[in-house]
Amino acid sequence: MALAFTFPGQGSQAPGMGRDLAAAFPAAREVFEEVDETLKQKLSALMFEGPAEELTLTANAQPALMAVSLAVLRVLEKEGGFALKDRVALVAGHSLGEYAALAAAGTFDIATAARLLRLRGEAMQKATPPGTGAMAALLGAELDQARAICAEAAEDPETGKKQVVEVANDNGGGQIVISGDAAAVDRAIEKAKAAGIKRAMKLPVSAPFHCSLMAPAAEAMAEALERARMAAPVVPVVANVTAAKAADPAEIRDLLVKQVTGTVRWRECVQAMGTMGCDRFVEIGAGKVLTGLMKRLMPEAKAEAVGTPADIETFLKSL
Repeated sequence: MALAFTFPGQGSQAPGMGRDLAAAFPAAREVFEEVDETLKQKLSALMFEGPAEELTLTANAQPALMAVSLAVLRVLEKEGGFALKDRVALVAGHSLGEYAALAAAGTFDIATAARLLRLRGEAMQKATPPGTGAMAALLGAELDQARAICAEAAEDPETGKKQVVEVANDNGGGQIVISGDAAAVDRAIEKAKAAGIKRAMKLPVSAPFHCSLMAPAAEAMAEALERARMAAPVVPVVANVTAAKAADPAEIRDLLVKQVTGTVRWRECVQAMGTMGCDRFVEIGAGKVLTGLMKRLMPEAKAEAVGTPADIETFLKSL
């Protein structure tokens, strides 16, 4: 069975995440302590105890989710002698999860990944004035259909001017997320309902991620990534914006910049990993969002989540 590791993105965070890992394993505590020290913040306390509103802030959620994923991986390595480069064929992460995937594969060390994700979260938050952008989920929509709705909704009927509304995530299983100017997203929701889309609803997010409005954040990330130390990953990463393998640090840097404004092509990433021979997908970190998507996208594959001490024990026994 060829194995792929996947790493979750924003939305998988919840108070209490990582607490059982820290209580059970010194290797997990070391990761949380390193992230706390790097960010000069007791992020681990926020992860373990909440409050949820503070943990959900983009600048906190992004490094926190990476920390839990890397804590799980370090426990697998230290408790189970698990070697990623020998056991795993491919890694991929959803949006910010791509940084966790790259850190897992040795492209970034944990401190660098934490700093980059803190900056990424802050830059994405600052890219648009509060309340001017929005995101929405179109459930039961196909990609071409969602693109057509966005194209139609982009024009402001009152002024005739074009606004931004674009496909942010193609998650698969009929789950498309759109992003852009708040008014344009509202129009797209109405058009989706009129087109008979099963469900179209606004998402509780603080900024319009993965659309062209994030251009200032992409510029900030380009500067930060230029300075960051990067190594070739020990296993290839399947990149969000191309749904293809990447292993060259210069190419990875460029793809991470494009990812800020580009569509997360998760459905195609999963299909590509399947085509490359992966038939067991293990979600490493908080929650089970990607595992749920995987079961819809590739029902014939084995999909599981490893995020708790019990999950770790079960997974190591299965090898």
